[in-house]
Amino acid sequence: MSTALPPLPPHDERAAGPDLLQLGATEDEPCLRADAARNRAKLLDAAARLIAEHGADGVTMEAVAAAAQVGKGTVFRRFGDRTGLLTALLDHSERKFQAAFLGGPPPLGPGAPPVERLHAFGRALLRRTVEELDLQLAAEPSPDRRFSVPARRVLHGHIALLLRQAVPEADCELLAHTLMAQLNPALVHHLVRQCQMPVERLEANWTDLVARVTKTR
Repeated sequence: MSTALPPLPPHDERAAGPDLLQLGATEDEPCLRADAARNRAKLLDAAARLIAEHGADGVTMEAVAAAAQVGKGTVFRRFGDRTGLLTALLDHSERKFQAAFLGGPPPLGPGAPPVERLHAFGRALLRRTVEELDLQLAAEPSPDRRFSVPARRVLHGHIALLLRQAVPEADCELLAHTLMAQLNPALVHHLVRQCQMPVERLEANWTDLVARVTKTR
């Protein structure tokens, strides 16, 4: 491995509380009226069902409005356009996942040894990616933004933090990118859908890779 980077300052995840980063603009959400908040949740649930049934490419604003039993104008007012809807849906999922690994119960959340948390993190992210693969692919950033979007920075930073705890002598910034490559939605799509590989094999490979990287096997 290359020369180790300077250690991170002490970090108490539970004391600090989850520091969630969103994909889209959500600054108005705390001020939503109760009925508006219910409508938003209803629309997101309807969009998620449609994506599960037909894939992200087949989801239109009109279809979401019909599935949620609201007027089409309601969907446009809430999300602006189809891209805004998909971003909001992925943001909703991202925040739940971040809350789980930043402040949820161990081994995914704080309280377990770093290697155990790495194992749990990769398996959980793989399962999440497979469950919403069409949405993940539809929202995949362009190459010039792929590694700088806030959500990816949070995932990469979390893996780097756990690596610094488990193998402090390693170049954990670069090693985290290497591990993240195994969890990329495009690769998961290729392996699971095109190669018909069971997700259990991907999870087993993640466990083996983490064990080799952290010298725990």
